[in-house]
Amino acid sequence: MSASDVRTEGEATAAIVTSPRGRARNALQARVGGLPAPFWWLWVGTLVNRAGTFIEPFIILYLTGPRHLSIATAGTVVTVWGAGSIAAQPIGGYLTDRVGRRTTLGIGMFAVALAIGTLAIARGVPAIMLAALFVGIVGDIYRPAAAATVADLLDGEQRTRAFALQFWAINLGFSVAAVSAGLLVRLGFSTLFIIDAVTSLVFGLVVLRKVPETRPDSAVRRDHDEPAWRLMLRDKILLAMVALFLCYATLYGQVYVTLPLAVKDAGLGTAAYGLIMAVNGVVIVVVQPLTLTLVARTPRTVLLPTTMLLVGGGIALSAVCHNVWAFALTVVVWTLGEIGQSTALFTLLASIAPEALRGRYMGAAGLAWGASGVLAPFIGSRVYAASPGTLWLGCLALSAVAAVGLFAMATRLREPPGPE
Repeated sequence: MSASDVRTEGEATAAIVTSPRGRARNALQARVGGLPAPFWWLWVGTLVNRAGTFIEPFIILYLTGPRHLSIATAGTVVTVWGAGSIAAQPIGGYLTDRVGRRTTLGIGMFAVALAIGTLAIARGVPAIMLAALFVGIVGDIYRPAAAATVADLLDGEQRTRAFALQFWAINLGFSVAAVSAGLLVRLGFSTLFIIDAVTSLVFGLVVLRKVPETRPDSAVRRDHDEPAWRLMLRDKILLAMVALFLCYATLYGQVYVTLPLAVKDAGLGTAAYGLIMAVNGVVIVVVQPLTLTLVARTPRTVLLPTTMLLVGGGIALSAVCHNVWAFALTVVVWTLGEIGQSTALFTLLASIAPEALRGRYMGAAGLAWGASGVLAPFIGSRVYAASPGTLWLGCLALSAVAAVGLFAMATRLREPPGPE
């Protein structure tokens, strides 16, 4: 073959690679390529399950409608549900390490289906309270197992991309659920209960058939004689991570607590708040796939503090908003922060967790998230009632403190890009 033939063949190959179709294929490969089949089955199961999450966002309407409960009583039921969810992820983390990721995922999803069915047939306040508590306790048991499975299967940049894709599946599914539930509710709440339970069963079956057990041998052998909780309490990095998770979750909780109050005080109605919050789902669904590579390759020392400031700063900007477009712009800001923060925090937590305790470390973060469900409304509503300006400045200050803490932690745990 002559030199000119070689050049001609090389130029043809280059033309294919640089063609629009070739560039699109390369971009897609950079974002989703190299991830194993078990991860994608977990991703599909997560998407299906979240797309059928109908009861949680409609629970107040169900309780005050077909069940004829007062608003105060319905609020108490939701509080009981939330109290149960605080324990869900620590329980899930324990089971993840003791009985395995696959088993915990499967049992957790089947338990959710059973709990949803129990709530559907519950009559009378005591029975509804117990059913709501049951749903809260089992609802998030699967989360530590899912996170531990991703951490077991992947490392380095691939792990970061995988966590980002899982977060995208959760939000994409929830966006589908929000739209479809609004249409399906016309057929009656029983339809919502049935689909919610069935999608949970589907997720459980997908896991049991397609996702292998990934629990490391060290977790099976239980190399440590000391109780796991003592080891965890001595891990200062873990305790700092849980505290930072709590800061972020409490800050993010203001989106559902004080942002609606700010929208109302600006003279805008409930429909306006719904439109403003819809921007969050749109940005995540559209933007996150485009930023997978950027998020995966940005150093933690930059990504973690920057995205934390975006979340706090975006929420704090609500102080100067007076119309829908201004509020929508702030949603774009804190949603960009949410995209990076959610991915980076779980990636960092996975990197510090011992193999034998990976599930329980994920559960500890879930405990912080559950606790924020109490702290965010308790603190936020009271500070806002006293002084809205103080609340927004407090959000900015909290994000700054958390950003400094994340920078310090990321610097201490600094590692080069690539496989861990």
